[in-house]
Amino acid sequence: MTRHTTMQGYRACAFESPLAGGANRRGEVLASRCLKLSPLLLSCLLAGCATTSPTGVIDTHLHGDRNPAAQLEALRAGGVTTIAVSTSWDDQQRYVEGNQMSVLHGLMFPCPRGKVPYSLQDCHADGREWPGVEWAEAQIKSGRIDFLGEVLTQYYGISPSDPRMDPYYSLAVRYDLPVGIHTGSAGPDHGSPDFREDLGNPALMRGLLARHPGIRLWIMHAGAPFFDETLALMREYPNVHADISVINNPRIVPPEAFATMMRALMDAGLGDRLMFGSDNANIITTRASLDALSFLDAAQKQAILHGNAERFFRIERSDRNVVPRNARTE
Repeated sequence: MTRHTTMQGYRACAFESPLAGGANRRGEVLASRCLKLSPLLLSCLLAGCATTSPTGVIDTHLHGDRNPAAQLEALRAGGVTTIAVSTSWDDQQRYVEGNQMSVLHGLMFPCPRGKVPYSLQDCHADGREWPGVEWAEAQIKSGRIDFLGEVLTQYYGISPSDPRMDPYYSLAVRYDLPVGIHTGSAGPDHGSPDFREDLGNPALMRGLLARHPGIRLWIMHAGAPFFDETLALMREYPNVHADISVINNPRIVPPEAFATMMRALMDAGLGDRLMFGSDNANIITTRASLDALSFLDAAQKQAILHGNAERFFRIERSDRNVVPRNARTE
């Protein structure tokens, strides 16, 4: 979903991964031609990278696919047992609990011109850009919304702290819902004419954090390339987490750059607030990127793969699977 051109001094290949509708294989091919995998990651991929538990992974950053059944089967094969999915409202209803997969449903908004970026599906059947606040609250109470996200303020051309977002953030606080906000860059052809990269700077979240103390916020894509701002914000606000989607994709971010960012996050004492996410990239490859980080021990990797997300999303673990708390009351 992102194109990184200036992060930590490197230039990466452009790669497109739509918010709904499946991976863009042309982007994968182009990236594979101009970005070489490190020997460590390559050997990890070839060996199967079995240094962490093969099951129990929580993918905190997933979007729709043209073939949800095949998508979920691939995720299960990669050890994923819980997904946090956000896409068009209608498509999202196709993702249901069952077959050893728990599902957390998001609310994607605000939608530029009523469309999901990249796939350009209608976010809602009536073409609205913003969901009604009362409607959203009703869906939360009925258990159909487990988190707010992907919040698309950057694609919409506004700050994540724009006052128009406050009624939704208030709902999140009232019902103890996590909020995931897109940050960083974007790939081409997203169809959002008001997109601005500078609006993906996590520092812009300070306003909403001040107005909504205690909100459970997560920085999608770890804020890259605004990485210093991510570190500063997470140090200051213990209620802020981050997912590592995109930065763990070697077709977008070189493994050496990913390792540098992860070491900085761990050295800052933020390892208990990092969460795994794939953003629809190959689950084996993105898991291998984490497994290849030799400076992380098994417990730290397990925390990133599922433990931190269990706490953040208030997930209860049963003997068989992880079960989200769907019933929402004031």
